[in-house]
Amino acid sequence: MRLRTALMGAAATAAMAPAAFAERASDGNVSIIYWQAPSILNPFLSGGTKDIESASMIIEPLARYNEKGEIVPWLVDEVPTVGNGGVSEDLTQITWKITPGILWSDGTPFTAADVKFTYDYCTHPEGGCAQLTKFEGVASVDTPDDLTVVVTFENPTPNPYGPFVGGESPIIQAAQFANCLGAAAPSCTEANFNPIGTGPFVVTEFKPNDVITMAANPNYRDPAKPAFASVTFKGGGDAAAAGRAVMETGEFDYAWNLQLAPDVIAQMESGGKGTPIAGFGPLMERIMLNWTNPDPALGPDERSVVRPHPFLQDPAVYKAMSMAIDRPLLVEVGYGQAGKVTCNWVPAPEAFNSDTLTCDQQDIEGAKAMLEEAGWVDSNGDGVREKDGVELRILYQTSTNAVRQDFQALIKQWWAEIGIETELRNIDASVFFGGDPGSPDTFQKFYADVEMYANTFSGTDPQAYLGNGLCDKAPSPATQWQGENISRFCMPEFDALHAELAKTADIAERARIGRELNDMMVMNGGMIPLVHRGRLSAHANTLGGVVLNVWDSELWNVADWYRID
Repeated sequence: MRLRTALMGAAATAAMAPAAFAERASDGNVSIIYWQAPSILNPFLSGGTKDIESASMIIEPLARYNEKGEIVPWLVDEVPTVGNGGVSEDLTQITWKITPGILWSDGTPFTAADVKFTYDYCTHPEGGCAQLTKFEGVASVDTPDDLTVVVTFENPTPNPYGPFVGGESPIIQAAQFANCLGAAAPSCTEANFNPIGTGPFVVTEFKPNDVITMAANPNYRDPAKPAFASVTFKGGGDAAAAGRAVMETGEFDYAWNLQLAPDVIAQMESGGKGTPIAGFGPLMERIMLNWTNPDPALGPDERSVVRPHPFLQDPAVYKAMSMAIDRPLLVEVGYGQAGKVTCNWVPAPEAFNSDTLTCDQQDIEGAKAMLEEAGWVDSNGDGVREKDGVELRILYQTSTNAVRQDFQALIKQWWAEIGIETELRNIDASVFFGGDPGSPDTFQKFYADVEMYANTFSGTDPQAYLGNGLCDKAPSPATQWQGENISRFCMPEFDALHAELAKTADIAERARIGRELNDMMVMNGGMIPLVHRGRLSAHANTLGGVVLNVWDSELWNVADWYRID
């Protein structure tokens, strides 16, 4: 497979800009296809990447990460640091200075009050914010004037760039969402589907799980951008159809997350209409293990809430399940050059990539022996091990995708070889990652024993991401099934160590603690890592300005895209 890593430098992009942008909205329409269709345009009510990234074209953070993983100012004059006086010497405050003159798409001023409101919105105790870990440790957000935001932390915080940084922590307009605080948040359909933003585009129509149409924001801060007058953002289908639509038929300009076998990508590229682009960040395909009981016989307020799971917290079980998996084969079958074997929750940056765990060799016989020794035996000869009346029968769910269904089939076979019976289920990705609190099929609700998906984080410091293992971040009816701790993993030792990370300044020590948190999650059965995945997308040969970013939203610089004649 021939892949080109499209990581243009910022200087190169800037150099192209004068020729590329004659005037705003001069290049017609750009068409984007995400085969996982967006279901909402409010990232605070969905942890799904497709929702976060589509919304990133409309609503923006104060700062974000560029293609090198560096924090860059976005709606502010500069990134605050201790050196420039923006971060206090005692590391308890960060002060952001908003760039004067920025307007919301409705023409009203963007102010510090909107930033503070966003904090109040996400941290409301009845709101069920999907991005709550971004505000972990924040004591207050204050606004001394219209262009100043002061974030105060409960303790010294060496990494103060969780709140309002990156595509997962954008700013929403206070006026639009004023009546959407707390339990009212999911019912604010107009605001959640048509957010007023500061980004390069505005929503003209949103059809959930289908298509978004957008137009150039007439009040965007750069008068020469965006080059495109409109956007057609199509959702749904599958990765193969999305790849063909860019590289073979030329129907679309950009296709995201082409989770396809390497030979399929190579065949599509031969169509001559588009180019695949790839890069490795922290994206990791994993199997999450449910620490709660998903038994359908339980009531709606107990299912996936009542602890413990009948058998998945037995170390012999989850270790045997991991030992039975042939990860090199999964990489070969699913990703080729765009995948690597990983045993880690945080495979990148390299400093946080633990070398403690090993998992690159399948060990079926060792897995059998481990289960046998722990008392899990097949006493009646039906092929399924049991212990104390509990059988090893697993419901294994994931999103609908050819590679994931191949993985499911292989893993089901391997688990059968060690005496675990597996029922497979796949759910449309738009529903699975949709975050609808009324749906039984979301990955947050986790009405299964195990589920498989990939996840990542913005930037190069995983503190907030590692916070997804904190006990109080588990989705439940009380949080309207929002929250980042999908497995419901809970260890007081993990919480205490994460608190230590939050106040540690030394870079090497932060990395050591991060690796220890990684190991604690994996070794105690929070998840089974499978594949360190490269981001693989494709753009039309007539689309310029694309800079693949594995550290933030892939659409981070959509304002810079233009049409090549």
